[in-house]
Amino acid sequence: MPRPSSWQRVSKRRPCPVCMRPDWCLVTGESDNPNAAICARVESARRCGEAGWLHHLRNDGPTWSPRVRRIELSAAQVGAEKIDFAKVAMDFRAAVRPEAVGRLAATLGLSVVSLTRLGIGWSAKHRASTFPMMDATGTVLGIRLRRPDGRKLAVRGGHEGLFLPNALDLSGGRLLIAEGPTDTAALLDLGFCAVGRPCCAGGVRLLVKLVRQLAVPEVVIVADGDAPGQRGAAALAAVLTAYTAAVRIIMPPAGVKDARAWKRCGAAAGDVAAVIDATPVYRLAIKTTVRGRKAGAKHGR
Repeated sequence: MPRPSSWQRVSKRRPCPVCMRPDWCLVTGESDNPNAAICARVESARRCGEAGWLHHLRNDGPTWSPRVRRIELSAAQVGAEKIDFAKVAMDFRAAVRPEAVGRLAATLGLSVVSLTRLGIGWSAKHRASTFPMMDATGTVLGIRLRRPDGRKLAVRGGHEGLFLPNALDLSGGRLLIAEGPTDTAALLDLGFCAVGRPCCAGGVRLLVKLVRQLAVPEVVIVADGDAPGQRGAAALAAVLTAYTAAVRIIMPPAGVKDARAWKRCGAAAGDVAAVIDATPVYRLAIKTTVRGRKAGAKHGR
């Protein structure tokens, strides 16, 4: 592992080569050709404390640089002007074999039904499962790729979006928001009305539009148990308090990473509901000071 002094914080000009985000993560090596990254969002076999997970990008093999993180479609798919991602997602769904979905579901501890509701497909070219990313109206903005080793990529030319299941039912008055398609699928399996954001810090504006469009009375943000997940959940809650009557943030029990792991540990719908009901509504506290001093805002629960 490189010396601590050789690590540099990512930026907009030099985003993380693993998750392509401009914050929280660390890289080392040449600016246009890093040889390792500590990503705060994407897991690997090696955890580096609270900083994230270590990813070796070069090991006497092909270079893994930010420029190749979004995988290109063929020229025929790109077309003269723009990619029709709705059609691409449909083609991927048509290409997936039911037995392959069954194997993936068993591996992830999820149901075929929930993965199908999220529009799972298969790209033979990329050797990856696919999930459409949408805006609040269901328009497909991009395609998330999930490799068999768990690595998460995206098709070049698209944009991050939400993971929206078909037949979204808000009759219970409560919308759960998870990170990524598989955590969303876990909550769907437990019987909740759930959608997914692209990562712990993404999809804020799209979620605002969705919450306003559906007039959601209560939002529950299901945060991952790590520090980035908690920070992202708090930032989202602070925004959504202006658009819904109640916002809560819950996390899996200590030692459980995320919603999917929570389900695999045996959590039932009643267990999750009990945590939600016991969690106070998030409050955005406004703090004022005496004349002559600056006023500030404080987020709180």
